[in-house]
Amino acid sequence: MQGRLERLRAVMAREGVGALLVGSPYNRRYLSGFWGSAGHVLVTPERQMLLVDFRYEEQARQQAQGFEVRRFDRLTETLSQVAAELGLRELAFESAHVTCRELERFQQAVEGLAWRPLGPVIEELRAVKEPQELRRIEEACRLADAAFDHVLGFLRPGVSEREVALELEFFMRRQGAEAVSFDPIVAAGPRGAMPHARPTDALLEQGQMVVLDFGCVLDGYCSDMTRTVAVGRADGQAREVYGLVLRAQEAGIAAVRAGADQVAVDRVARDVIEAAGHGEHYGHGLGHGVGLEVHEDPPRLNQTAEPRPLEAGMVHSVEPGVYLPGWGGVRIEDLVQVTQEGCRILSRASKEFLEVG
Repeated sequence: MQGRLERLRAVMAREGVGALLVGSPYNRRYLSGFWGSAGHVLVTPERQMLLVDFRYEEQARQQAQGFEVRRFDRLTETLSQVAAELGLRELAFESAHVTCRELERFQQAVEGLAWRPLGPVIEELRAVKEPQELRRIEEACRLADAAFDHVLGFLRPGVSEREVALELEFFMRRQGAEAVSFDPIVAAGPRGAMPHARPTDALLEQGQMVVLDFGCVLDGYCSDMTRTVAVGRADGQAREVYGLVLRAQEAGIAAVRAGADQVAVDRVARDVIEAAGHGEHYGHGLGHGVGLEVHEDPPRLNQTAEPRPLEAGMVHSVEPGVYLPGWGGVRIEDLVQVTQEGCRILSRASKEFLEVG
């Protein structure tokens, strides 16, 4: 964690920040290694503290190596004491993660201390993954690949979307996942036209396309993948739409490399779908960052994002889709690691057009 603290301190020095309070769970874990559900990290140029209540004191001492652990009964009282001890006149906080009510409570409790909002500086550090982070993400991808192979034998007419989602989750947890990255999406037939459909008791039917979007968490890091398969024999439209989405995804993957603009990469894949006359049926971005969280920003491959070059070591999804109301949808998603030469595809499950059940 020391290297992360050094990089953060360099940013703080550049921004003129003398002390930073971090309360968001993923940023707190990134800096300290502590993964309890509550607590605050305080970083100054010389010291790093982890403030926790009674429930997490022992866990914090075990996980936050190199941190001074302070137990509190009331966070505001301990903050006031620490501010006086360190002679703080100003304390920066994560503007994206502190509510107006929390800020008001801090201001009232710690007199004489100026509170300075700070942007997503830790999220920026998290965007480029370290080697051990890349290994953990790839391991999570391997488990998701195995889950897809497993569930193919479970898909058949008469099985419900909810049963498929549970089978995916049970398999990944039985194989060691600490959690799912998000509630699995299983959308059959016309429901596949909803990109974030929730599984229901609707039964899979012969000839339907089924969208499967899922991932798991291993050692804190997420995977995320989507495959679309046919139940039984598929018609020509299904094969046509699937082929289009696969071509768009392959074009997007081929455009990924260090230095490529995130908006331009999105455009490459989008052009393929628009040229086929389905631009109105593809309304979301091509990809998002993945790491400790399943949706991270940066990077963000989307036409609404700010132009920004991709950097080697970033990990993001590539997931175009086509969604036809009344018929269904197709989405194909892989995670990729950006490299200087291009990218390394982390998801390895088959992308052949599959007819199962």
